[in-house]
Amino acid sequence: MKIHSVAVIGAGTMGSGIAQVFASKNHDVYLVDTEQAYLDRGLNTISSSLDRMIKKSVISEEQKKETLAKIQTFISVESLPVNTDLVVEAIVENKDLKSNIYNKLHKLLPNNCIFASNTSSISITELAAGTRPDRFIGMHFMNPVPMMQLVEIIRGYATSDETYNTIKELSIELGKTPVEVFDYPGFIANRILMPMINEAVYALFEGVATAEDIDTVMKLGMNHPMGPLTLADFIGLDVCLAIMEVLYQGFNDSKYRPCPLLKKMVAAGKLGRKSKEGFFKY
Repeated sequence: MKIHSVAVIGAGTMGSGIAQVFASKNHDVYLVDTEQAYLDRGLNTISSSLDRMIKKSVISEEQKKETLAKIQTFISVESLPVNTDLVVEAIVENKDLKSNIYNKLHKLLPNNCIFASNTSSISITELAAGTRPDRFIGMHFMNPVPMMQLVEIIRGYATSDETYNTIKELSIELGKTPVEVFDYPGFIANRILMPMINEAVYALFEGVATAEDIDTVMKLGMNHPMGPLTLADFIGLDVCLAIMEVLYQGFNDSKYRPCPLLKKMVAAGKLGRKSKEGFFKY
């Protein structure tokens, strides 16, 4: 199946990045969110990202105009064109909210439309239930989407080979490197990354070292480009906590128990860069 039109649900950091990548490869993009202000902010994010690429001579001014012209905005999924070939959902990590959207879309869009979720940890098999399991797949992009090469492609229990091959070829067309992953909590990236971040939070919680020194050890000793606590702030501590809770519940193993400090900081609204304060101040 050839993908021409793509609906991206959610105009936040991930959704705007996904929309930009598809539009830059000449796909018709339908960007959806619940308020015009969110859509405007998403379009501004895309415009700023394209401006940075112009400054680096990666694209031209004309290519920026062409990319933005490929994006249409919608305030509700009910307004989506019926010719939508692919839906990529990129909203918050909340299973019930995601499922509600897919249940609506299943009734609105033709059966040949593929449903994909950018979820970083929630079961694709569970999200697909009651919709179109054979045409449902995980398409987990990395942040920042225009720059990062990896796309985890997650097969649900009933995902067909045709659906997988379509999304794999599409990922390559987007200039990404697809990696096939099966449906286990956290998939690959976050099953490995989040426990490392959580352990760094435990080290801070237990007074082993300061946040700065923990990050310095991982940068200079392990050659990581960014320390785990800085990375947690970049991702969002609420997102880190949500993923750790999925791992903890999914595996029923105490090694995935979220650090109490992480839970306390999220409860206090200290979410990282987006709230101007997390493990560090911004």
